[in-house]
Amino acid sequence: MDIPSLSIALSQANVMNQAGTAVLSMALDSTSQETAALIEMMDASVGTPGASAKMMEQSVHPNLGANVDILV
Repeated sequence: MDIPSLSIALSQANVMNQAGTAVLSMALDSTSQETAALIEMMDASVGTPGASAKMMEQSVHPNLGANVDILV
């Protein structure tokens, strides 16, 4: 058993583990910020029934429902 190479391999595995944990932490922070923004957007129109759903729909499809075709 070669102790120096085993030590290097263990050290590299430790660095990779720390890097993976840091990336996962950054992704978690980003997700929590997006969730907070979504909740804030939904809470912005509290008191008006259906307004938060309409606000979310318009954020995805801003031109949907702008024109109505009626035939008589």
